[in-house]
Amino acid sequence: MDSINFFKGYGKVNNPAGNQQPASNRRRRILLAASLAVFLTIVLGAMIGALIYESATEPPESEEEQLPASDSGESLKTVCAVTQYLDSCINSISALNDPPKSDPVHFFNLSLQVSQRELASLASLPKTLISKSNDRRAESALKDCVNLFDDSLSQLNRSAELMKVAVVGPAEKLLTEMRISDMQTWISAAMTDQDTCLDGLDEMGSTVVDELRTRVHKSSEYMSISLAILNNLKSLVEKFGLKMP
Repeated sequence: MDSINFFKGYGKVNNPAGNQQPASNRRRRILLAASLAVFLTIVLGAMIGALIYESATEPPESEEEQLPASDSGESLKTVCAVTQYLDSCINSISALNDPPKSDPVHFFNLSLQVSQRELASLASLPKTLISKSNDRRAESALKDCVNLFDDSLSQLNRSAELMKVAVVGPAEKLLTEMRISDMQTWISAAMTDQDTCLDGLDEMGSTVVDELRTRVHKSSEYMSISLAILNNLKSLVEKFGLKMP
C-alpha cells in the first residue's frame, strides 16, 4: 500500500494538481508585461517631450503683449487701434506706399503727411467757392476760411519740420516731452482753425457750407488720427519694444 501511494505521489510533492502552469507560459507573461512597460514608458516620454518643447517655444504672454507682429501691416493696425478711425487710419497711411517698417514714430510721420496733403488740397476750395458765389456775406466768411486754412497748414508744417529734424538728428535729445507737447498744441490748433471756418459759414447761413463741410470733416479726421498717435506715441514705442527716438 505504501508503495502504491508512493508512486501515485511521485513528481507531485508540494505541487498540487491544477495549481502549476508550464514554465513557458510564465516566461511569455513576463515578456508581455515587460514589453508593455517599455511601450508605456516610450509613449509617456514622447508626451512629456512634446509638452516641454511647446512650453519652450511658446513666448510668454507678457512678450506677446509688448511686441506686435513683425509684419508692417499688423504693426500699422496696432498703431491705428489707438485712434477713433481705424479703417481710415490704415487706408490713408497704406496708400502712401512707403517702404514697410514697424515703427510707431514712422507711422506718425506718415499720418502727418496724409494730414498735410489733404489740408493743402482743401485750402484752395474756399477760393474756388468764392468765384462761384454771388453772396457777399458768404464770400467774407470764405475769405476767413482761406486765412484759417493757411494758418492750419502752417501749424501742421511746423510739426512735420520738427519730426524731420528729430529723425535725422540726435532724436533722443530732440523728440523730448516738451517738443511732443508743442506738436500736440500745433495739431490741435490746426483742427480748431477748421472748426472756426465752419462756424463762420454757419452764422452766415451760407448754402456752400455743406459742400465745404464734407471736405473739412475728412481733413479733421486725418488730423485727429495724427494727434491720437502722437498722444500715445510713448506707450506705442514701449509696446513695440523700442526706445523713444
